[in-house]
Amino acid sequence: MAVPSIKPQIAPERKSLTILGSTGSIGCNTIDLIGRCPEDYRIVALTAYNSAEMLAEQARRLRPELVVIGDERRYGDLQSALAGTGIEVAAGAQALIEAAERPADWVMAAIVGAAGLAPTLAAVRRGAMVALANKETLVCAGELMMAEVTRCGATLLPVDSEHNAIFQVLEQDRRETIERIILTASGGPFREWSLAEMAGATPEQAVAHPNWDMGDKISVDSATMMNKGLELIEAHYLFAMPEPQIEVLVHPQSVVHSMVAYRDGSVLAQMGQPDMRTPIAYTLAWPRRMAVAGERLDLAAIGNLSFEAPDPGRFPTLRIARESLDAGGGAPTVLNAANEVAVEAFLAGQLGFLDIARVVENTLEAMPARPPSSITEVLELDREARRRASATVGQAAER
Repeated sequence: MAVPSIKPQIAPERKSLTILGSTGSIGCNTIDLIGRCPEDYRIVALTAYNSAEMLAEQARRLRPELVVIGDERRYGDLQSALAGTGIEVAAGAQALIEAAERPADWVMAAIVGAAGLAPTLAAVRRGAMVALANKETLVCAGELMMAEVTRCGATLLPVDSEHNAIFQVLEQDRRETIERIILTASGGPFREWSLAEMAGATPEQAVAHPNWDMGDKISVDSATMMNKGLELIEAHYLFAMPEPQIEVLVHPQSVVHSMVAYRDGSVLAQMGQPDMRTPIAYTLAWPRRMAVAGERLDLAAIGNLSFEAPDPGRFPTLRIARESLDAGGGAPTVLNAANEVAVEAFLAGQLGFLDIARVVENTLEAMPARPPSSITEVLELDREARRRASATVGQAAER
């Protein structure tokens, strides 16, 4: 009997990855996923701002071609930690951009704040598949960024759990059937606090998120609900949805990550455990799905899911964010810059919790909302807004 011939199996090519912001919570969760099947991936570059020790440990484990530390003062520490490994080491803002420009199939854009704008744009301009975890990129420069995505043929995949949820249930090819999108919010740690209690909130209390394990800045944004205001602006640009058709609901259990309502009365929701590895994995494997180890959703054990409208008196940041989006021009850029300054001051003990929203609103009122026509103008407006916000913080501290 003839022996059937066996065709040699060609191994699939390893997917090449760059992680911008590898030492933050999103970066660490991404590395956790990669570490479960390292043979499937090749790491091109890892970057961090100043966590040289953690970045070096990640580099020794994943063996990237390049590691970049944003804070040039930590270059020597990183270089010493990776001596003899053969891994290229660089530092500074321009090096972060060059890391994003290196050829990689998939780029995780997880640098927090406006600092992530230029590297994310660099990845977009080479037509990369970009997993966007930096909402400030679209808040600061939404129109410019989306225009570059189209011009350069890049693919933008949302990583924020809310936008990722919408992306999963949105009928992209039948946009006319969509009535509204609904962003859910946990309400943060102060959802049931009085204004008097919130006025005395400490940084330690503000960063103690009830459901998610996030960095300090994002946790404070959750406590003020500014994160939902930023996400509202991000959703406007990601999904080309007018501001009035974007709703926010407080959902304390963080099980329903967001919803899309259709004109026939149907509402499609994406649900899951509050675990950022799920949306990260969705973008990492897109358009397929990959297995993710972890606790599975047990609705019977949860028992009840509740929803409520956000309280505009205790959380004015949602109104401020909507007003900045409606104002257009550079207002969202100013909003983001002022918020970053105010949150930093609060974490440093220089500003009260309720003063965060006041600093943002005062900065917006003091600055014209002229539309930036380039990324350079976005960054100039960002710097000017930070100066104004810092002055407002100083005045608040003197009172």
